[in-house]
Amino acid sequence: MNHNKFDIAYLKMAKEWAKLSYCKRRQVGALIVKDRMIISDGYNGTPSGFTNCCEDENGNTHWYVLHAEANAILKLAGSTQSAKDATLYLTLSPCKECCKLILQSGIKKLVYIEEYKDNTGIKFLEEHHKKIEIVRIPEENFL
Repeated sequence: MNHNKFDIAYLKMAKEWAKLSYCKRRQVGALIVKDRMIISDGYNGTPSGFTNCCEDENGNTHWYVLHAEANAILKLAGSTQSAKDATLYLTLSPCKECCKLILQSGIKKLVYIEEYKDNTGIKFLEEHHKKIEIVRIPEENFL
């Protein structure tokens, strides 16, 4: 399948952004793009002021760790930009909680690389909210 070159480029940048995460289990990156401008970015991690340790002694992710897309959407809340009609680029598909944020924020397109273990949120968006275009570009497109 021939994918949009901009989608590939922004996903490559999201992969680089994921490397900024301190999480050991999984590093996830997010970019929000509007009119070919990056208006927000995020990666998974602890809230501001917390130590940069995402997992407990057993390797389980702390409940308070913010997902990359949540961080990117929340960063927009403190700016003059809006996610309305923007595209969200993610290295990992969003969980069901983040899908609610995506829907509420007005994002119109979601592009991701890897499938999250629970695809309930993606199914919800596909079945009930046709206004969001969902595109998966598998990892082999980046090798």
